[in-house]
Amino acid sequence: MHAEDHRQLIDAVGVSPLATVVSNPRLPVCRASAVGKEFTMGALNEITLLLLIVGGLNWSLVGLFDFDLVAAIFGEMSAISRIVYVLVGVSALAQILPLAKGDQR
Repeated sequence: MHAEDHRQLIDAVGVSPLATVVSNPRLPVCRASAVGKEFTMGALNEITLLLLIVGGLNWSLVGLFDFDLVAAIFGEMSAISRIVYVLVGVSALAQILPLAKGDQR
């Protein structure tokens, strides 16, 4: 997007179409102004925690009963089960990063 197109869009919408981070003392909010959507970091935290719980329970089943629930539902190493495994891993990274930086949630 060129600078002039960006300026015209700002004039038409009233705000920059680029996502901005608005600081809140309690909870940071990511706001995509052009589409009018908000996504709180608290929601991201809840999603990643849910995925970690799913992953933890799945590993418990694997360890205790040699039963992979994700593979049983979506097929062993199918595209969907691989996506679930990747999302669990990315969720773990999302939870580790604030700890490594020393952020307290």
